[in-house]
Amino acid sequence: MSRARLLFLTGLGTGYSPWAPGTMGSLVGLLLYLVLWHHFSWFIYALFTLVLLFLGVAESRRGPEFFGEEDSPHIVIDEIVGYLVTMIGIPYGFWAVVLGFLLFRIWDIWKPFHFLENVPGGWGVMLDDLAAGVLANIMLRIIF
Repeated sequence: MSRARLLFLTGLGTGYSPWAPGTMGSLVGLLLYLVLWHHFSWFIYALFTLVLLFLGVAESRRGPEFFGEEDSPHIVIDEIVGYLVTMIGIPYGFWAVVLGFLLFRIWDIWKPFHFLENVPGGWGVMLDDLAAGVLANIMLRIIF
């Protein structure tokens, strides 16, 4: 696996964190959100998120080759995309960013859609986090 692919899948290496790699990956998503939100339109933000989703699916398929397991905890591109989905269309604000982060992590850890992890290929890695992001987004829309 190339270094670029490894950095992509592991969220610039945050997936190797000994403490809560998913949370560390979500923080990368938060930072990426802040950069995108302040410099690009909502359309570009949503398009970028969609591209990351499909790249995440394609690259996560190769996880077993490199990590020896289908959905390695080192793969955090799913958390990055999940947080970006959480924030699509949500008005920017400190509490929105923080609450979005907390809601996404709660849904991601709870995993009410854990059966989605059984979908073959990279979709199994990405779909449960995508669902967590959609649920967190809906909750934020209700709150705000």
